[in-house]
Amino acid sequence: MIDTRLAGQNVLVTGGAGNIGAAIARAFAAQGARVAVHHLAQDPPAPADTAWAHATPAAREAHRLAEELGNGSFAVSADLSEPDGAARLLRAVAARAGAVNVLVNNAAHCETPDTVDTLTHASLDRHYRVNAVAPALLTAEAVRLRRGDDPLCVVNISTDAARAFPGQTGYGTSKAALEALTRSNALDLAARGVRVNAVAPGPVQTGWMDEDVLARAREIVPMGRVGDPEDIADAVVYLASHQARWITGQVLQVAGGHAL
Repeated sequence: MIDTRLAGQNVLVTGGAGNIGAAIARAFAAQGARVAVHHLAQDPPAPADTAWAHATPAAREAHRLAEELGNGSFAVSADLSEPDGAARLLRAVAARAGAVNVLVNNAAHCETPDTVDTLTHASLDRHYRVNAVAPALLTAEAVRLRRGDDPLCVVNISTDAARAFPGQTGYGTSKAALEALTRSNALDLAARGVRVNAVAPGPVQTGWMDEDVLARAREIVPMGRVGDPEDIADAVVYLASHQARWITGQVLQVAGGHAL
């Protein structure tokens, strides 16, 4: 057995309520980590005495998942598009469990249409706030709240669209910015013992592909299948593990050979 040295560590997974985020949360919990499962804050907040009656599906799933994970895992909400959302989220996690040891920037915003013809300032702003600005602020806040030389690493979730993806202008370019941030932060934080890497998934079945789309996707993936959320989760856990202790500033493409 490989000892990942993740047992007892605090892991924050943004956008952790479903699909890839949930798979990542489960993978860390399987290593004995305590996972903070982030979900989007409700707007407006539900009254305390009727919270579950008004809870969003994401909130319900985040709380259910945290209970399933055990190890002291818990759900936490924040709107990462807000200027103070990142700082409030990290402080909420720290107040409940202590400083974060592993930050997984998985939350993302993607909307359609997202072409040159439909591009607007508002759509670009929404994409960049969540996909690039929030991870930058979350990383900075995690570093500020770090205790001494406690372990801290960051894994950003990018996409094949960061290379080239027609029809996803705001999404693809904001993820390209995230990959640039990964390299920049890795260089800035290496001397402090903080590692920063990224995983770039290819086509992953999270429920959005019907049989026709699946068939077309299989044709363009050299390994002949689309990804599962667990494929991405395993790569994230690896980059956070002791086995990746001398890896930083890398973008690991997990795509079955797609978009090489």
